[in-house]
Amino acid sequence: MKYYRLKDSSGNRLVLEDDEIFFDLTSNLPYLDSFRQLVFASEISNTDIDQLSRRIKEDSKEIEKDRVEESLKLPVLPSEVWAAGVTYKISKEGRKSESKLPDIYREVYESERPELFFKSTTDRTVGPGESVGIRGDSDWNVPEPELGVVLYYGKIVGYTIGNDMSSRDIEGSNPLYLPQAKVYDRSCALGPCVATIETVRDPHDLEMEMEIERDGEVVFEGSASTSEMMRTCDELVSYYTRHNEVSNLSVLLTGTCIVPPEEFTLREDDLVSIKIEKIGTLENTVVEV
Repeated sequence: MKYYRLKDSSGNRLVLEDDEIFFDLTSNLPYLDSFRQLVFASEISNTDIDQLSRRIKEDSKEIEKDRVEESLKLPVLPSEVWAAGVTYKISKEGRKSESKLPDIYREVYESERPELFFKSTTDRTVGPGESVGIRGDSDWNVPEPELGVVLYYGKIVGYTIGNDMSSRDIEGSNPLYLPQAKVYDRSCALGPCVATIETVRDPHDLEMEMEIERDGEVVFEGSASTSEMMRTCDELVSYYTRHNEVSNLSVLLTGTCIVPPEEFTLREDDLVSIKIEKIGTLENTVVEV
């Protein structure tokens, strides 16, 4: 099952997609207006998320797909978003080509401990249809399509799509500049939904595509598979939560496997579309911040 957050004149609404039919769960239980509330109810009732939703949807109103797409918002409001780096070979090669110290990326790729870094807060994160940002002090900005792991107190409860925006020239000039290359206004996008464990089944066997349009023309497209990831989601989560008191709701991005060529950089008004099998498509325009 997939869960969407909508916002209209009546406030936030939690919508369930089941077999391509959409159910407004908030119409049945007004307090159930977010994925966080659903997971909380699941925990205190000791009931699987999807099993609980199947009961709730019976008395919930159906809602048209068009209305869902028109009102989509950030599907979860995570206290923190973290990200993993150099989890795919192509990412290792891309980092080496941009960096003045390429060997450190090879060492991370081959080491036992993964690279994990703080990526974003709720205020810096945008949802479907909103604009992601490119830094005004950077000349080389790219999107990074990634599978996002949704966590509740460090436990995997679902998956989403993430866009880990990056200023490659800033990071490449010195690895210590990574926070500035990664953390800034509108530097992260999540959406369009949260797909549960039951829906995704195997997070390491998902097809991923990215397309970038400029002035109505496709200027980049690429595809890959999460099967190319050399670390597992469970492994990355174990390092993220190790000796670290995580917030009740967080997202961990798992690294990118689609890298535009070195001569490519994003421009304002570009449209970035990221599709991951069994989850959906996340679309965002680009704005300079």
